[in-house]
Amino acid sequence: MAKYERRFQGDFDGVLHRLHEGILSGSASASFENGSDYAAGNVRCAVRVYERYSLAGGNRLSVSVMLVGQDRNLFLSAITAGGSQAMFFKLNTWGEEAFLEKIRNIAETL
Repeated sequence: MAKYERRFQGDFDGVLHRLHEGILSGSASASFENGSDYAAGNVRCAVRVYERYSLAGGNRLSVSVMLVGQDRNLFLSAITAGGSQAMFFKLNTWGEEAFLEKIRNIAETL
């Protein structure tokens, strides 16, 4: 598993849209699997799960993205999973790191 987290200022809906479009356009095999939204007062939370095929690892892997916002204060957390072929330990994580790097690149331009 690899993880990326960032606190920053921005428009919740705009950031969520840019992340979604950027993840899907970043890989021909990327797909949106499911999502969930929650709001309480001025706090919002969106969870999204994406999957893609990793050519380097020869398998599919996923990333879970959570965006929490209170007014313009945002917190982003992205965690990858499934990028290994070994049974008892992580043999390779190249695909996970590449998937997470795509999200990092998007988030750093927001």
